[in-house]
Order: sequence, then C-alpha cells, then structure tokens
Amino acid sequence: MTKVVKRTADSRDESRTREAIVERAREDLLDDMLALGTAEIFRVLGDTNRIRILHLLSTREMCVCDLAEATGIEQSAVSHNLRLLRHARIVRFRREGKQVFYTLDDDHIAGLLRQGVDHARHATLKGDEDE
Repeated sequence: MTKVVKRTADSRDESRTREAIVERAREDLLDDMLALGTAEIFRVLGDTNRIRILHLLSTREMCVCDLAEATGIEQSAVSHNLRLLRHARIVRFRREGKQVFYTLDDDHIAGLLRQGVDHARHATLKGDEDE
C-alpha cells in the first residue's frame, strides 16, 4: 500500500521561504576574485611571527633591525615576512637614507588586527571560565 502525503499550505510556504533565503544568499555570495583576495590576506596573516610584527607596526613605524631586536626573530626572517606582507599590501615602507621603515598600509589592517587580538583575548578568557 502506497502512502500518499499531502503537501499542506505550511509546507509549501516553508519551501518558498527556503527558496527565497537561498536566492538572497546567492546574491550575497562573494565573487571568485574577491574570495581569493580575502583568503590570501588571511593566509598571509596566519603566522604568529607576522602577527607579532604587525602588532608592533600598528603602534609605530619601525625598521627591520629594530623589529628583529624587539621580537627576537632573526633579521633575515623579519625581512622575509615583511616582503610577504608588502606583496599582500598589508604593510608599506619608506626610505630614509639607507634605512627602510615599515608601517601598516591602512586603517583596515589595523582594525582587522585589533579585532583578531580582541577575539583571541575573549576566547582565552572564556576558555578559562569554562574550566
């Protein structure tokens, strides 16, 4: 015996609502280039040494040798990380004689870094409360 299931008005309304939600979500979806660019920024930011460097650069302009001394990271590694950050347009530099000084490229990066640090602090504190 085959059981016949009647679709009620409620189930049809739910189906139309879900279709509308999916359609709006498709309209909000990032295009491929923007998604790729955003993923690249987060990939470059996904390194603890680069985060430490960026945190210092969010508070002041610094040269490679001072960044190396302040962070305890080898100068060659600092230079390598700054090159990656520069190519991603996260930091910029200026020359003063033979010295090169670095700073964050814009306020968007400072805000993103600040939000990440705040979230990490919040998550750490929340984790301590859960124990």
